[in-house]
Amino acid sequence: MAGAHVLVVDDERFFREAISEVLDGADVPHLIADSGSEALILAEDPRVGAVILDIQLPDMNGIEVFSRLRRVRPDVRVIILSAHAEQEYVLEALRLGACDYLAKPIHEEELCLAVRRALEQHELERGFLRARERLRALEVTLGQLWEQDPESGDTGVRETAARAAAELLAASKSSLMLLDDAESELRVAAVHGREIPVEEMDPVPIGSGVAGVALERGEPVFVEDVTTDGRFRANEAGDRYATDSFAVAPLTVGERSLGVLCVADRAEGGAFEEEDAVMLRILADQVARRLTHGAQSAPAEESEAAPAETVESGASDESEESDERDGLDSELARAVCDAVTAEVEPLRILTAALRPVATALRAVPVSLYLLSDGGLTRETEWDGGVRSDRVKLPLGQGLTGVVAETGQLVATDDPAADPRFDATVDTPEDGQAGPLLCGAVQFRGKTLGIFRAFPEAGDDAPSARTGEVLSAALSAAVRNVLLYRSLIESIEEVAKVRRESDR
Repeated sequence: MAGAHVLVVDDERFFREAISEVLDGADVPHLIADSGSEALILAEDPRVGAVILDIQLPDMNGIEVFSRLRRVRPDVRVIILSAHAEQEYVLEALRLGACDYLAKPIHEEELCLAVRRALEQHELERGFLRARERLRALEVTLGQLWEQDPESGDTGVRETAARAAAELLAASKSSLMLLDDAESELRVAAVHGREIPVEEMDPVPIGSGVAGVALERGEPVFVEDVTTDGRFRANEAGDRYATDSFAVAPLTVGERSLGVLCVADRAEGGAFEEEDAVMLRILADQVARRLTHGAQSAPAEESEAAPAETVESGASDESEESDERDGLDSELARAVCDAVTAEVEPLRILTAALRPVATALRAVPVSLYLLSDGGLTRETEWDGGVRSDRVKLPLGQGLTGVVAETGQLVATDDPAADPRFDATVDTPEDGQAGPLLCGAVQFRGKTLGIFRAFPEAGDDAPSARTGEVLSAALSAAVRNVLLYRSLIESIEEVAKVRRESDR
């Protein structure tokens, strides 16, 4: 929420100044408007995240201002400010989507809590909108990758990949590095945002630096601050980069390693996040496949799948998928985002998020658990009216326990073949074993719970990559719900304060 502004709209100078004084004391940057027309102009400022809107304005009704705000800035949260005599207008605004209501005269603590809630909701809404935009951009990028002019050969694919990585993750610099013939070093094959010629860039030994570590481990690596990350030398970034945050994804096809796709210097500043690593992983998978196929090939023409590879958690992941599967991950993540943003009642957000998962994966049930009382408690599920998942699960047992304790992913069509399988934990309530997809729900690297799905048995079981995408999307949905619960608690606290104040 750093830098988010509040727009205060009231035609009465006394209330404008009183609210401004409280916001100044809370270090909340804000703008002031005394009419609806001025408010609509100021609301075009992208820094505005919340609006405190008086229901009665001299030039237009507050409801009209609110409706127009919703059309041009759907991400902005609106707090209605009104006298007690205007309840019918307040109710109409709340029905239209206002996030809160404040009655005059203003209670300072109530105002601060309402503003904090509104800015937090704004940040979440922006996050979901940004995720949907990035998923659409990913679809366009993958299309460009496979439609690359055959005459450009690998050079065109490499340059497209480097540019696409930078655009997709909003990074100032990116590079595609490939293994040399001896498979002992990574050499830069294409760059974006750097003026140094490719041939003058130093190679990176396997296991060295962020790129070498990502390739050696065969998994995406994102670094918030390389100067404090114990995996790397303190001077890893040197003076070549404006920030110390990196994201790197390996290029692999089956058991064969090709290189890595790297991004650095996030355009917005700050560190790359888990969701950035997921996006980069999807792009890297497609780049690897594109590089290992002839320029005339496309996903639809591939007919044979490479042998399944085993991920760290003991799951299987097909290295080549059908054309139908190619777009599943981005479509599925976008469907989850759409379901979450379309749901009005926050308590139903998680159920709405699971429904497209069940449909896309042909899975019943799909459930979500949160850590509680030393175990996992089912928060919600989508059972399709067919079968339900278990209400509570213990920690430290079965493949599900592995996911909860380590954050590793399980995606397997035969969980019973794994020695860690526990039929009392890794099956739905009916005890029937079958394909299992289970991943961690996390926030800032901390596991909050797990999700799991039981797809129909078949040849197109969900891949580990699908699980990673779902983990990022569902983690965002859970953060939204937990925030909502904290807001309810804050409202109850305010009500208690007001009751005590009245007494």
